[in-house]
Amino acid sequence: MDGDFRTHFVREPGSLRQHPALVLNADYRPLSYYPLSLWPWQEAVKAAFLDRVDIIAEYDEVVRSPSMSLRIPSVVVLKDFVKPQKRVAFTRFNLFLRDEFRCQYCGSKGELTFDHVVPRASGGITSWENVVAACAPCNLRKGSKSLHRSGLSLQKPPRQPGAEELRNMGRRKFPPNHLHDSWLDFLYWDAELEA
Repeated sequence: MDGDFRTHFVREPGSLRQHPALVLNADYRPLSYYPLSLWPWQEAVKAAFLDRVDIIAEYDEVVRSPSMSLRIPSVVVLKDFVKPQKRVAFTRFNLFLRDEFRCQYCGSKGELTFDHVVPRASGGITSWENVVAACAPCNLRKGSKSLHRSGLSLQKPPRQPGAEELRNMGRRKFPPNHLHDSWLDFLYWDAELEA
């Protein structure tokens, strides 16, 4: 798997012509930072028409229907607050985010997959505490051997992350490439200022 798969959307110039809308919660924070909470322009227009969001910023482009015209929203804020989840879903993406998109054996960022620290063949279970991000070469090297037998060691012990910890991790690891100018004020407003 390509190490940059998570930023594919924001790096594709063709995707930028699709005019995605940044979606903010009612407290004006993004629903998620990583992946960034974006809607296709069609969803943003529909939500605005149904009065579910307020439009905060717009693109220069306009969409038209027989009875109206509307500039395409670039930032929308939900009218109703969506309570952030307390439970962190055990997904491949969240696992990679917890491990900072790095192999937990060698630290590389390429060809990521996941590995059971205690192999399933030896009774290991699929859980936050037993699964880590691993590059394909390290995963192949370890195979179904124990850490000791494989000669590998973990950079940090696997554990279940908290929801707020994962959100903060996503904000720190935010993709550095294309971000529409109208989004910037809403992405970093709660960042700590330097003295």
